[in-house]
Amino acid sequence: MSKSLNPPKVPHVAVSFPHPHVVLVTINRPEHLNALQRQMSIDLDRLWRWYDNEPSLRCAILTGTGRAFCAGADLKEWNVKNSEGNVKDVERWAENGFGGLSNRHGKKPVIAAVNGLCLGGGTEMALNVDMVIASETAKFGLPEVKRGVVAIAGALPRLIRTVGRQRASEIALLGRMYSAQQFYDWGIVNKVVKLENVVQEALKWAVEMSGNSPDSIIVTREGLLGGWEAEGPRESTNRIDGGIYKGMEGGDNMKEGVLSFVEKRNAIWKDSKL
Repeated sequence: MSKSLNPPKVPHVAVSFPHPHVVLVTINRPEHLNALQRQMSIDLDRLWRWYDNEPSLRCAILTGTGRAFCAGADLKEWNVKNSEGNVKDVERWAENGFGGLSNRHGKKPVIAAVNGLCLGGGTEMALNVDMVIASETAKFGLPEVKRGVVAIAGALPRLIRTVGRQRASEIALLGRMYSAQQFYDWGIVNKVVKLENVVQEALKWAVEMSGNSPDSIIVTREGLLGGWEAEGPRESTNRIDGGIYKGMEGGDNMKEGVLSFVEKRNAIWKDSKL
């Protein structure tokens, strides 16, 4: 299957397919702690759109090489833009935010396999993915206030929703770094594992998710995002029931799920058409 796929190319990013329904995206700029340049962020946005529109793929994983997951924006590039008077250019990351993820709604789930330093924009991405697996050595933080800038790519309101105002204020206004265990205790990280197991564990979760109905995953995720983005329970339910749910209701995967239960066998899902 993966041999026939043609994902858009992103500088300093490797794309692989460790499972027929899973794409692994690896930021490969270790000498710069995987900091993203503006064009990388824009190109990653295109990659996530491609993933959403590729029927055979059901889950994505994002990780980094070396000591960092992603240390945020490339401040050297930012400094050059400052000196040229073009700071606005570097601030315009992508329509869906930093790395195409920090403000992404999207259709399909993304798991962050946080292998190391996850700072600034890296943390902004982690706050808006669907699940986070982190290594014991991972460090998170929003140090923007120490650099005279702001975590403006979507993290601040999402942080409030996840950990509450007081903890969000601590993280965002002090600019400290936090351990993976601390972020786990605060509900931002799903699981903490040894460094050598972080991608393997994320892949395990992705494969398990891919074994569920792809239609159900897409529609269920849409329901979760309704609450995440401040939609009321009734409003969100009515919108989904009258919209995307109609695309799967009575469809092949719904019929297959019920039939496989009756026949006491594993379901054989078709790629989603939603």
